[in-house]
Amino acid sequence: MQTERVQEIHIFPLNAVLFPDGLLPLKVFEQRYIEMTKACLSENRPFGVCLIKEGHEVGIAAVPEPVGCLAAIEHWDMPQLGVFQLVARGGERFRIREMRVAPNHLISAEIEPIPPDAAADTVDPLCREVLQAIVDKVGAERFSSPLRLDDAAWIGYRLAEVLPLEARVKQELLELTDADRRLERLHALLVKQGISDPG
Repeated sequence: MQTERVQEIHIFPLNAVLFPDGLLPLKVFEQRYIEMTKACLSENRPFGVCLIKEGHEVGIAAVPEPVGCLAAIEHWDMPQLGVFQLVARGGERFRIREMRVAPNHLISAEIEPIPPDAAADTVDPLCREVLQAIVDKVGAERFSSPLRLDDAAWIGYRLAEVLPLEARVKQELLELTDADRRLERLHALLVKQGISDPG
């Protein structure tokens, strides 16, 4: 029987959804998150990004959605004292099991990982074509490399992060555990916007 991997991390609630392999630029200026950033850098540990369910990014600790994504700091800079500029990359998804809030309103949580999506047999042609067009327009450097345009999970995550969807919809797409179902949902959203099937 496989032992359940439970770990404890800091949670950064945001008005944004981070997906696996996604790149997230962050400006960190609140003292609690500066401390979190320093700890993550010194210990080479990720933190967790969760969409805010209730509350705000600044001030009293917000209530996060229970499913989020690990974020590893890939690049950092301190352009001025007390401000971190970070670029974090999304890792595996997780579910919060238990949570506590420190006096400085920094959230810590015990989390369990959500397994990666099962490999899909095929990739939806419309979703791949739309993502390819977006990559061509904005530049491949805006996406995590290498580009994996034959990987249904990767395509689904990239479309979910770049399409102008409500945060609640992005969260639902993050929580889906089947790459085919995620692409089906995205396909329907694209068709609803008037984007036709290729060919």
